[in-house]
Amino acid sequence: MLTLQNMTFKVPETTSDSGNPSLRTIIDDVSFTFEPGRFYAITGPNGSGKSTLAKLIMGINTPTQGDIIFNDRDITDLPIDERSKVGIVYGFQHPARFKGTTFRDLLSIALGTDDEDKLARVMARVGVCSMDFLDKPVDSKLSGGEIKKIELATVIARNPQLAIYDEPDTGIDLWTIGPMVDLLKRENEENKTTTLVVSHNRAFLEAAETLLLIKKGKIAYTGDLSGAMPMLEDLSVCSFSDTCEGEDNAQCYR
Repeated sequence: MLTLQNMTFKVPETTSDSGNPSLRTIIDDVSFTFEPGRFYAITGPNGSGKSTLAKLIMGINTPTQGDIIFNDRDITDLPIDERSKVGIVYGFQHPARFKGTTFRDLLSIALGTDDEDKLARVMARVGVCSMDFLDKPVDSKLSGGEIKKIELATVIARNPQLAIYDEPDTGIDLWTIGPMVDLLKRENEENKTTTLVVSHNRAFLEAAETLLLIKKGKIAYTGDLSGAMPMLEDLSVCSFSDTCEGEDNAQCYR
């Protein structure tokens, strides 16, 4: 379904004495095939390139070299809006907030209709029961959990073939993690959505059918979480937070 072929991404780092910028390699010759309908987690140390890999797939960044093949089509140079049209969607680590825009506005755009019955069905899929929530402004007054529910609703409203979530647990509380994992697994299983979650959170890593461990821009391991444990000495894998310092009941691997 989705194949990365020898994908490399480099960025300018410093300027040398000759005046030419040197390049730092973020993603280093990565090749991998994501099978349709599977649940994947991508993890790795900070700065390893895991979020960059997700952004390359979505088209937010363009590879320095290599190819991205989606459903037998080369989408390497396809812009973000065109990738959305072929069935790829992206959930940001920090969802955007729009002054003067309501949840109803965003969900109607994502769904392609303002029919309230259809809006309500999508809301029910993400656990929103009150129709009043539709008229909430998508602004700074929303809690982390509320803005995540809004983004999840707009993502699943597209019924994507491939859904990418970058650190979806950022800014939400302990009690929201479990239902979010259940939601993504349910969408994955019932709608055959290929799901890629970038995370350090143990709940997502355990839920994944395949875990990709990224180190120094390369795929260092593929498999399940238990098999990755010997390679995680320098990575904190937390049960509910980005870092576990100060949390008595956190379950982490250091």
